[in-house]
Amino acid sequence: MEDELLSTLEQRLGRIHARQRLGIETDHEAQIFGQGLNFFHIENWYSIHSLIRTILKLSGLYWRGRRNAERIAVKYNSIECANLPASFEGFAILHISDTHVDMSQRAMRRLAEVVPGLNYDLCVLTGDYRGKTFGAFDAALEGMVRVTAHLKQPILGVLGNHDTIRMLPGLEAMGIRMLQNECAVIKRDDQEIFVAGIDDAHYFRVDNIEKVGSEIPDGAFSILLSHTPEIYRQAAHAGFDVLLSGHTHGGQICLPGSIPLTLDSVLPRRMGAGAWRYRDMVGYTSVGAGSSVVAVRFNCPPEITLHRLCRPTDRVNTADP
Repeated sequence: MEDELLSTLEQRLGRIHARQRLGIETDHEAQIFGQGLNFFHIENWYSIHSLIRTILKLSGLYWRGRRNAERIAVKYNSIECANLPASFEGFAILHISDTHVDMSQRAMRRLAEVVPGLNYDLCVLTGDYRGKTFGAFDAALEGMVRVTAHLKQPILGVLGNHDTIRMLPGLEAMGIRMLQNECAVIKRDDQEIFVAGIDDAHYFRVDNIEKVGSEIPDGAFSILLSHTPEIYRQAAHAGFDVLLSGHTHGGQICLPGSIPLTLDSVLPRRMGAGAWRYRDMVGYTSVGAGSSVVAVRFNCPPEITLHRLCRPTDRVNTADP
């Protein structure tokens, strides 16, 4: 079975990428220390998960946090870029990240209620479909089948640090076009934009921005999908107009004012949730639809985001000279 999977992945990704990803997974799955952009990975320390759950139960906050984690909100975000082709004015992108479907089942039921009422031209998924970082993934694939049943095509996706490359054939069988250091072209009338996606850059470090960037014509409008926003510098200097990502959960357990205790990421805190800008690139970090480690949220409600692309409007300066 493993030989058959390897053959399938080699045909889909190329021999080097397939063997590299599988090999790194085998070496580093479930490590707590020493791999990825962060040295410490709390999602792999399962005794801590039980401790957090126990503390919350003793404090009386656990069930409130569980209810908070089920209340997915729809966020609306305008992405203004001068480089946007005129035909794509108003183009809508539904952005869903960090579903962790096998540990966030009630949130996924809420997602199934919300999504059908939304109008969008493209759906993008920025990784972490599985709850754990290793082991069985059948429940995650089954959960994603239920989620994708409510989504409109086209759907583009990337893998996250919780996802094994072994999930790729199953995800693509659902109609998700997974971008593994690859680029898709979206056409409208006689104009086009480019949507690129990279493999996980946080834990497995198998991203290749140079490869996908080389597939995009100079000056073309381009969006990069990455599970983590931590590669914002590389993306901006590679010339991408937009970076859509997730991974941080916005902290998930935050102090009042949505101040995160941790983002599990190496990046400025202003990039940990919502819209931001770095140089000429517009970014957005989704706080995620699901929950990680423990299925609770405080001061950081789960979200899906409807982005609308637009060109800058001319503004008349009426200020006194």
